[in-house]
Amino acid sequence: MNFGLIIIGDEILSGKRADKHLPKVIDLLNARGLSLAWARYVGDDPERITADLRDAFADAERGDVVFSCGGIGATPDDHTRQCAGHALGRPLALHPQAEALIRERMQDIAREQGVPYEPDRPDNVHRLNMGVFPEGARIIPNPYNKIAGFSLHATDGEGGVFFVPGFPVMAWPMIEWVLDTHCAKQHRRVDVREKSVIVFGAMEATLTPLMEAVEARFPGIKVFSLPSVDHPQWGRHIELGVKGEAAHMNAAYAELLHGLHEHGAQLGPELVR
Repeated sequence: MNFGLIIIGDEILSGKRADKHLPKVIDLLNARGLSLAWARYVGDDPERITADLRDAFADAERGDVVFSCGGIGATPDDHTRQCAGHALGRPLALHPQAEALIRERMQDIAREQGVPYEPDRPDNVHRLNMGVFPEGARIIPNPYNKIAGFSLHATDGEGGVFFVPGFPVMAWPMIEWVLDTHCAKQHRRVDVREKSVIVFGAMEATLTPLMEAVEARFPGIKVFSLPSVDHPQWGRHIELGVKGEAAHMNAAYAELLHGLHEHGAQLGPELVR
């Protein structure tokens, strides 16, 4: 199972707000021995959102999980619910569980304000739009204010696209809930680490055969190369390393160092994460 992330909103692309979802989702996955395969940003453009969600549903049919953050409210610039329906060719309908939770929330607000609950008041009727999801959706509970998110699952039920609000205070616990319920079987109990070394005076092209050889010899280990041209401490260099399960990483890293010594590379500090 791969994990993907879609972040929706003009405010991110315009720079009015800085995205906080990407690093948080990476942390939430890493804490469970999982990792993010890809991420995508898209503005409040229905055609683009629909196209990206169509791709996400195709990934879900292959067994992947995709999180979509933002655009599930009921204001004119919220298009995600409608786009999800268009991408799947499904009609939208008021979800009964979502409706009950929204009505419960409206009653809570009325009680807190000391006013009577008026279910037929226009603004309360409008709030029910936040529970209008594509046909076949399941709800994602929202512990912050009870306004549910929703998910749409693949035919076999393993993969799915999970829609949460753009607000981190709501989105993050909802994503955690998905990871600890729907994705619980995917949690890995292995210790994943990475080790690397700073390499001076070498070119990536000359190191590529060594990197390929290490990956071929140690399945499950990834070799990475992070070049830098103006590092404040080390100047021009390449950070070359391996990452994967701790049980295999040390042997792979030793093989990498051996190859670098044979190559005559000038090595700097070693890094362990």
